[in-house]
Amino acid sequence: MIFEATVSNPDNMLYNARVVLRQLKSTQAQRRGRRALEVLKKLARRQLMYHCYSLQVYGFVSPISGEDDESFTLVHGYHGSYSLQHWLQLTDWLPTLEAALTLDEECVRRIGDDKLGGPAVTRQLRLTRILMRDLLIGVNYLHSHGLAHTELRLENVHISLVDRHVKVGILGNAVDFYENSTNSSATDGNINRRQLMIAFDMRCVGFIMAKMVLRELMDSSIFIKFKTFLFKGNCPSGLREFLLPILYRDSHSGNAGLQILDRNWGAGWNLLSLLLATKPSERISCVDALRHPFLCGPKWRVDSSMDLIRWGLGSTAVRIVEDYIYVPRQRNRIAYFIELMELLNPHLRRKNWVDLLPGRWRLLYCTGRHLGLTLRQPSLRVLIGNAYLTFTQASDSDGSTLLLASDIDFKVMPGQQWPHDKSGDLGNLQVKSSLKLAFGRRLYLREEDIESQNISSQEFVARKTYGKKWKKGKTKEPPFSLPAAKLIFGDIDVSVSLGSSQSNVDVAQRVIQEVRTQIPPEMFDVSKLVCGTYVDSRMMVLRGVSGSALLFTRSPYTAEC
Repeated sequence: MIFEATVSNPDNMLYNARVVLRQLKSTQAQRRGRRALEVLKKLARRQLMYHCYSLQVYGFVSPISGEDDESFTLVHGYHGSYSLQHWLQLTDWLPTLEAALTLDEECVRRIGDDKLGGPAVTRQLRLTRILMRDLLIGVNYLHSHGLAHTELRLENVHISLVDRHVKVGILGNAVDFYENSTNSSATDGNINRRQLMIAFDMRCVGFIMAKMVLRELMDSSIFIKFKTFLFKGNCPSGLREFLLPILYRDSHSGNAGLQILDRNWGAGWNLLSLLLATKPSERISCVDALRHPFLCGPKWRVDSSMDLIRWGLGSTAVRIVEDYIYVPRQRNRIAYFIELMELLNPHLRRKNWVDLLPGRWRLLYCTGRHLGLTLRQPSLRVLIGNAYLTFTQASDSDGSTLLLASDIDFKVMPGQQWPHDKSGDLGNLQVKSSLKLAFGRRLYLREEDIESQNISSQEFVARKTYGKKWKKGKTKEPPFSLPAAKLIFGDIDVSVSLGSSQSNVDVAQRVIQEVRTQIPPEMFDVSKLVCGTYVDSRMMVLRGVSGSALLFTRSPYTAEC
């Protein structure tokens, strides 16, 4: 039971102060209360930090009878009746919380910003940075003193309107990293225990950040799907691909959370994936998270890591593709970003491709042929849906053989005019094959090779275009060759399924021809895929025999919402 009270004893240092009386009756509640007092004693050396980032526990009121088995009352500071969950559940939570915190220039200076106001997306990003940085400082304070919170949730996090700091609870369930033991094996166990405890807290911080930015996750049914996606072992780097249908389902004009995470070359998605990484050893620490570009304002210069540069290149290419306005300037930019990704490929060995390739990949863009309708008038009203490449490990292989399936979904609409209702007969084109991976290299032609050998005009123009791009940077000449994964295909099997109304063989042939016209040839004849030049947990680039690049993003199997 919780009561609000005012200290009336004039001899007490808390005279006239508002406090909270938390009467603990159950055994578990009493255990948590006593643990909060133990943590208070442990953190008493740095009381200023403790008071800033934790609910201030002042002590307890003993029961009158003095018996240990009866309830006792914990006394802690009053920081308002709203937890962070209550604030976020308000309809007008953004202006209400801004007004409650009375943001000024000093507040925004702490996050590297220099101004207030602006569009709603900018204001929400600024407020998210303030709260997240405060939360991470408080959690790091606990970790630096050998404690893990273990119960970081929105309902346990409070915002003090007095000092405008985030409070991480009364620490009644805080756990020590180390167990007192002189045994060497116990010492190794303590190190692993510390790593797991910190990783657990960082995962909880990731859930809090996701709910703060993406308001749709406040819905329990959507949040369960969000957690299920992660608990099934899916890589968090694919969260954007998974959440995109959910975020656009209720907001066709643009989702504020999506815009926030997409800013600064997708830095928000990168931080979220690091906080929610599947392996505990791969999760980011509090200190590194505070240095992440997503939590640093425009006035702070942050040195980006090579992994973040790769992430930014892929995210920017995806955003350009989603704009769906493929003028020559955009096509050149996408091709340039793909070439930079290939140069910065972190996984060069064949073993890396064998580990990362299995899964479902959605085709985003092809530098050779545009996917879907163009200005050409189609012979039949065919709309291309999604095109996927699915790689699975062969059961009777040594790991170098994979099974490949190319799936293209499409829709055939009746009549010669485009109807307002785009419903029609669904169809699917599937191409199956097996492939082996081998180590290879992608060679680039030099000027002397062009002059001494018989090179086609198409290759000459491509080489000249590629060289011009490189001369803009510090490296005047591109590398002579780059490692690549060579793809060796086996037999190919093609199957097509059409709606029940398409019983005419001639119409079916025309439909297949139109589908082949609207997709890159490498998706139909997979043997034209020559090599893989870039792969990570999120993006993949394959090159065709014509030199065109196909950009893919990993698509989770659980994307249905």
